[in-house]
Amino acid sequence: METTAEFSVRTAGERPTVALTGDWTANSLGDAPARLAQALGSQSGNARGQVGVDIRKVRRLDTAGAYALIRALPEHFDLKTVQSRPESARLLELVGAAVHVEPVSTAPPRGFHEMTVRIGKGVMNIGYEWLDTLAFLGHLLVVVARSAVYLFTNPKRIRWAAIFSLAERAGLDAIPIVAVTSFFIGAVVGLLGANMLSQFGAQVFAVELIGIAVLREFNIIITAVLLAGRSASSFAAELGSMKMNQEIDAMQVMGVDPFEALVLPRFVALLATIPLLTFVATLSGLLGGMVVVWSVLDLGPTFFLQRIVDNVGAVHFWVGMSKGPVMAAVIAGIGCRQGLEVGGDVESLGRRVTAAVVHAIFAIIMIDAAFALLFMKLNI
Repeated sequence: METTAEFSVRTAGERPTVALTGDWTANSLGDAPARLAQALGSQSGNARGQVGVDIRKVRRLDTAGAYALIRALPEHFDLKTVQSRPESARLLELVGAAVHVEPVSTAPPRGFHEMTVRIGKGVMNIGYEWLDTLAFLGHLLVVVARSAVYLFTNPKRIRWAAIFSLAERAGLDAIPIVAVTSFFIGAVVGLLGANMLSQFGAQVFAVELIGIAVLREFNIIITAVLLAGRSASSFAAELGSMKMNQEIDAMQVMGVDPFEALVLPRFVALLATIPLLTFVATLSGLLGGMVVVWSVLDLGPTFFLQRIVDNVGAVHFWVGMSKGPVMAAVIAGIGCRQGLEVGGDVESLGRRVTAAVVHAIFAIIMIDAAFALLFMKLNI
């Protein structure tokens, strides 16, 4: 049981001595440091350092008590004159060295040197980010392979409830915004096509323009960009909040793999729902283009759909759908990785959520460009 920190002043002898008693720890200091500073100041007078200090009867002394004692002593007081046990003397020496250390100030780089330093730090950060991404990808692949084995050997190990709940939030709840956005994109493409092709008397080809643009590119691009802003940010914020509250650390202590419990359900949920969202975006985009063609060019829905079937075909549809799983994996992976990289402060959470959205959209554009080059080489 701890006792309150106390002290007494003895005036016998050639100089007064302050004797400390009790426990000088963080929990039992109370107002003793303030009273001690006042007592030492009144006893030292003009002869600074002419006060003896005896801490041999102190039961327990920690860094908080040592720091309080050093702050109460006169400025030029020699800690070697304190009467104490060897372990207490060592603690006072360590704390005193830390208190009186001079801060090192370095002049910030200027001009060309500052630019090279910033470039160097940027390159190093890119390297570290790349290594962390490879480590995340490796861990995720191991968990995916392990879960594939569980699917046939022990299906109860897979967190089906989390997968279906996340699929509803990332998939079904996103249908309205995906449908509305794709409708207006299809309408804009149809309006531009009808306006430009009318100058050459080829306005009927606006139907093919709408079909190819929506089926091949805009359906998956719009879906992926919306999921990047909606799901990637959500995944990063959720995992980042858990990281800040040390819930992920608690899971690791209990023997639960965060990748298996948190990352994999989000990965599977997005992988399963993006084909549905892409299909909805396709129908909505074609509907928007059909409305524009019908109202501007007076080409009815039957004519529109017949030209889509005859001249566009299903190949462009499957080209667009084939990009879905890759986009889903990239969006889920980026969102979860940024969430797991959150530090202990809110500023870090904001940076990582922003990075999740920006990186996901950048990756979507790059992957779509790579697919375009691939299908061009394959003549598809």
